[in-house]
Amino acid sequence: MEDSPCEAIKNNAMGTYKTAYAAMAHGCKRFVLISTDKAVNPTNIMGASKRLCEMVIQAFDHKIKEGKASEIPQLFTHEMSDMVNAPEVVDALKHTQTEFVAVRFGNVLGSNGSVIPLFRKQIEAGGPVTVTHPDIIRYFMTIPEAVSLVLLAGTYAKGGEIFVLDMGEPVKIDTLARNLIRLSGFKPDVDIKLTYTGLRPGEKLYEEKLMAEEGLKKTKNDLIHIGCPIPFDVEEFLEELEGLLVAAYKNKDDIKDRVQKVVTTYHPA
Repeated sequence: MEDSPCEAIKNNAMGTYKTAYAAMAHGCKRFVLISTDKAVNPTNIMGASKRLCEMVIQAFDHKIKEGKASEIPQLFTHEMSDMVNAPEVVDALKHTQTEFVAVRFGNVLGSNGSVIPLFRKQIEAGGPVTVTHPDIIRYFMTIPEAVSLVLLAGTYAKGGEIFVLDMGEPVKIDTLARNLIRLSGFKPDVDIKLTYTGLRPGEKLYEEKLMAEEGLKKTKNDLIHIGCPIPFDVEEFLEELEGLLVAAYKNKDDIKDRVQKVVTTYHPA
């Protein structure tokens, strides 16, 4: 995504927008966005695009609670007037009660793109095991933990919340790699070498679970918290989002600068 920022905006931000709009127009009761700790004070376009996703569902929730869901712009890139102007869709938008919420958490062990399968593959090949930086840390949870907490957070939803899952203590990736080498029956730096490849563009040494100004509220589950939303001008945001859509589909070179104006906590590394 860092190399193709326009695609990140099309896929994440606009993909979320269109899916959320469809859910609302068809009477979906609840919409849960899977967000990430990378959306907190993002330094890369992936995190910034996911923060845009969070703002999208918060904007939708705001308009629904005002009874103005029908005023949400139809940001589509192809002709859909027959569909969005259909009587049943127009009526649904007048009465929609869809609850939009986000669930924010870190890395899921064994998921697509997880570092564990990569390390195992490198160990099986005799090394080296590649770590970006000796001090890099990340939050982890297992697939069953992630799934159960996402479903549970959805049951607490009243609309507009950003749920933050307790990821426990962060794990040092270097330690994780060395332990995995030992568990495979080898000695780190003796049988299997470790090499440090350097941080990738936009990558942080550590991830944050919440923006400092958001604050946390407790829920009935000690592992699930609610972040108090940062206020923003919904009407202005929806207008800016349309500008981002146009810029992304024109593959503008300054898309990161444009995103920075909308996501004020985004500071490209």
